[in-house]
Amino acid sequence: MNLSFQQTLLRMWHLACFELTRVFQTKSGLLALFAFSLVWFLILYYPVNSAFEFISSPLFKDIAKNMFGALGLSALLKWPVAELAIYWLIALYIFPIFTIVITSDQTCADRERGTLRFISLRATRGEIVVGRFLGQFVIMTFLIGLSLVATIMMVAFRDYQLLLPGIIKATQLYFQLVIIVLPFIALMTLFNSFTTSSKKVVLFSILFFGLGPMLIALMEYSLPMLGYLEYAIPGTQIDDVINSEGPNLRIYVIPLSQMMVFLSLAYFKMKRSSL
Repeated sequence: MNLSFQQTLLRMWHLACFELTRVFQTKSGLLALFAFSLVWFLILYYPVNSAFEFISSPLFKDIAKNMFGALGLSALLKWPVAELAIYWLIALYIFPIFTIVITSDQTCADRERGTLRFISLRATRGEIVVGRFLGQFVIMTFLIGLSLVATIMMVAFRDYQLLLPGIIKATQLYFQLVIIVLPFIALMTLFNSFTTSSKKVVLFSILFFGLGPMLIALMEYSLPMLGYLEYAIPGTQIDDVINSEGPNLRIYVIPLSQMMVFLSLAYFKMKRSSL
């Protein structure tokens, strides 16, 4: 490993650490963590905590089977830890939303304040893009792990014999959730490369996820060969992930490919734009 590469890694690490400092050592960051914890407390206390009674109750067992079967989620009823089944169903859709909100401010605030130009004197634009992305990635992996640890503690409190199978299953869910949020973080990196406000980033995200699928559907209607454009939307593979019981390369390749494309676009946009 040559010296220049080591210096590149060091600069990217410092940029990533700045993101961690902004979340864990500032009032706004701690407030965001508190809001995240409160939302997950409500999720765990109500739907997840009641999962075992709901699934195992004779009164609701048939209803659950019919409902989950109609949605194609019957495999979730076979999970040994009912709480993780409900957690998985909720986390798959709520963590992408959390990701958009939490990672919406990567470089846009620095651009607005004028500090991004100062940072660019000490790091390349590629290092800024990757470093900020890595910082947000570490934050999201921490939050995902925190929610899973809380769920496992709840499971162990109900039945300590489920602790080991719960940890094994939670580890699998952890890595899958981490991969799922990667393209969402990268998409926020792309939006940050040309905006000056996190509010605008969230607005672009709403427009992207709201209008994008409709435009793709219209183009696919005219030219069926354009149906592959749906893979430009993060979360395309989530429906396949929910009920996946075995190895499925598609659910990993799609988000990783999306991440690489978004980061590449963010780099080229950052490289060409004025700071």
